[in-house]
Amino acid sequence: MTPNASSLATSLVQSVDWLAVAPPTIAALAALAVLVADLFLPERRKHLLGWGAIAGLALAALALLPLLDGDRSTFCLTTGAHACSYTADTFALVIQFLVLGGALLTALLSFSSLDDLKLPAGEFWFLLLSSASGAALLPASRDLATLVIALEVASLPAFALVGLRRGDRLSSEAALKFFLSSVTATAVMLLGVSFVYAATGSLHLSRIADALTHVDPRLDTLAQAGVVLTLVGFAFKTAAVPFHFWVPDTYAGAPVPVAAYLSVVGKAVGFSGLILVTVLAFPSYADVWGPAVAVLAALTMTAGNAAALRQRPERSFSAVRLLAWSSVAQAGYLLVPIAAAGYADSDQDASRAIGSTVAYALMYAVVNLGAFAVAALVARTSPANRLTDYRGLYAARPAAALALGFFLLCLAGLPPGVIGLFAKVTVFSAAVDAGLGWLAVVMALNVVMALYYYLQWTTVLFRTSEPAAETEPVPAAGAAVTRPRAVPLTAAIALTAAAGIALSGAPQLVLRFASSALL
Repeated sequence: MTPNASSLATSLVQSVDWLAVAPPTIAALAALAVLVADLFLPERRKHLLGWGAIAGLALAALALLPLLDGDRSTFCLTTGAHACSYTADTFALVIQFLVLGGALLTALLSFSSLDDLKLPAGEFWFLLLSSASGAALLPASRDLATLVIALEVASLPAFALVGLRRGDRLSSEAALKFFLSSVTATAVMLLGVSFVYAATGSLHLSRIADALTHVDPRLDTLAQAGVVLTLVGFAFKTAAVPFHFWVPDTYAGAPVPVAAYLSVVGKAVGFSGLILVTVLAFPSYADVWGPAVAVLAALTMTAGNAAALRQRPERSFSAVRLLAWSSVAQAGYLLVPIAAAGYADSDQDASRAIGSTVAYALMYAVVNLGAFAVAALVARTSPANRLTDYRGLYAARPAAALALGFFLLCLAGLPPGVIGLFAKVTVFSAAVDAGLGWLAVVMALNVVMALYYYLQWTTVLFRTSEPAAETEPVPAAGAAVTRPRAVPLTAAIALTAAAGIALSGAPQLVLRFASSALL
């Protein structure tokens, strides 16, 4: 080997910062460990797989602690300009905490559902951990190739989780709709990524941002098309209009814990990817994506709230469908600060706008997971999970009713759900500061619109139950087995309620996030 060839080979060798990549790596290793353990554990000990999954997710979350002392990057280019494929900065750590915490709470919700629905334990825990590892990888990704891979690693196991109820027509239909919609969006996004690469010659977000400032005029249309098409894929993951039609049927057909996972972790994946490509990769095209995201935000919150108002209480799965349409509306609120970042005068202002989205996402994750946890509890005795099944819940289960009422008031932004109010104020302020007065007005009208169905559901909890409207019982054989499994579900409700109350008691945490420069 010649000296030049030797030095070139040496320059291509990279050292991996294993501490930086520890959170997604631990989740992936836990998934493999669960899959192998499933081969050897007898049926009566399959519940140990769930506790192993929880331990893996907890260990992955604890691996975030050593990363708090500063930004760490790895998988960096060894030649030319400095650019890395993985960066564990403040933004990545916050989203990874949200993702791993959401997956951990989903695991607690899932114990009773595994028994009630006779789901295969090994496959379920493997798919959940695999999806969580991809979701944890995405916010730290700093090139388009890694972003796409992380997005698919998070999404592909989710398809299987939705359709895991074997022989269930509704579950199979939900999985098929989710899969076809996602594959179409991914194909469009990959086309956009190829256009961006053709116009810039790079996949790293920082180098794309530099290249887009002086694109060859002959490639400008190609670059604009690439920016728009790339955003389409992430718009699907966030359930933004018009890419939202899969949400209600998918949530209704999936097991309730899986619907909870999609509503929180799935959205975190979509929003973190959308933030990275807009703010870090395409800042010079803010005049293209800024107005587009603002219009998407207005349409999404309006469509979500309008559809939620039309839900019939006596319809099967109407409670889950209401939460599904509510999550679409909440996605519209989350898009508002991203749109505001497109109108920011400086990178610092854009980063602060993103802080508002992250602050709102943290509030939404806690209270929405709590609402789904109570829905999972009610589904154990009322599998149809209609809104009418919640009538008189306070008389039967006062703690669960009070918790659900608190979560709904947080989502509505009403006291005592102070954290919901503060989160909405920060998002509203981001729109006003960016000069998007019309979007702030649309948001205010939608917040008022949403009060109706949140308060209507809350009042149902405290009404006297009607003797004629008996809930559908769980089969006796299942009831005898699953009663002990309700303990993790109760723990999930208690944890989310405690977190919501703590955040409502210290809303300055939201304000601190909203004023921080996370990127």
